Amino acid sequence: MFDFIFEFTKNFISEVGYLGVCILMILESMIFPVPSEAVMPFAGFLVEQNKFSWIGVFIFSTLGSIVGSGLSYFMGLYGGRPFLQKFGKYFLLDEEHLKISENFFEKYGDKAILISRFIPVVRHFISIPAGICNMSKRKFFIYTLIGASSWNMFLAWVGFLLAENWHIIKKYTHYLDYVVVAILVFFIAKYIYKKLKQ
Repeated sequence: MFDFIFEFTKNFISEVGYLGVCILMILESMIFPVPSEAVMPFAGFLVEQNKFSWIGVFIFSTLGSIVGSGLSYFMGLYGGRPFLQKFGKYFLLDEEHLKISENFFEKYGDKAILISRFIPVVRHFISIPAGICNMSKRKFFIYTLIGASSWNMFLAWVGFLLAENWHIIKKYTHYLDYVVVAILVFFIAKYIYKKLKQ
């Protein structure tokens, strides 16, 4: 499945260009199975090939992430959980994934939007509980902008460094996710420890 997605992503971006990056990142930021690890490294490779520019990759990937996240946010805000339970299957929405995202949002509050951009699975769904909980739109879009653009450009940078071997990132995607999660857990644990000590 992941091999198919990588191949599709490569062909789609090659044909459509920057707009392809934007469209795929809209889907990635919603509840569709389009991993950013299959989109952004190839965009970085195209920068290395002088077919894309860094500023173009930044603008179109960030725009896609904001639009996709915004659509999910308003889906949660105006449709709520009943809508998702009824029509979620048409968006490939997994009820269990939504519960994970809701618990994550309840635990970490507004900052969950920023943190979740670096966490697999959660980043695809977190915007929905943010809308359901009526999170401040201003905070939502600011945190989305910071978190999504940082993650997108990191992956593009990896693709740039790997050049023609950009596709090997799929072999290490899960390990990369584990590293990111481990770092986040470390800092969260450190923060909790400090609070408890106080």
